[in-house]
Amino acid sequence: MPLERMPGGPFAVPLAHRLTVNATAAEVAAACAAVWLDIDTVLKPIIGARGVAALLWRSLHLAGKSYPWLPAAPPLDAQAFDPAPLCAALAQRPVEQAAAAAHCVLQTCHELLASLIGASLTERLLRAAWGPPTEPSPESATAQDPPP
Repeated sequence: MPLERMPGGPFAVPLAHRLTVNATAAEVAAACAAVWLDIDTVLKPIIGARGVAALLWRSLHLAGKSYPWLPAAPPLDAQAFDPAPLCAALAQRPVEQAAAAAHCVLQTCHELLASLIGASLTERLLRAAWGPPTEPSPESATAQDPPP
């Protein structure tokens, strides 16, 4: 599936704003790894490194039903998530397959986390990990302005 026609939803954004239309599979892999590292940064203070690793490996396992070439088993001594096996698998595929699989893994992570903590909290926690920079709303800008 061409990058410009990736399915919509919250996870079209993390790859879309990190890639160009003519991206290679290696660039898709690097962008996906960057999103994973951002997710790790956001969630590690809340659920710990092992919790993030478990969430991400479970996402890979579930996405592996559609993409059996994705790595599905963490190393026995995994204390944290290492995106290297995912990057290697994505980089070896045609760009359309790499982009579709990366999208699937990210969407699966989102759905899994939402099933555990709810959609609203998931969106708030992960917004920084995959969304492009957003402009503050007029309400939040007013609330943050110091009194005159």
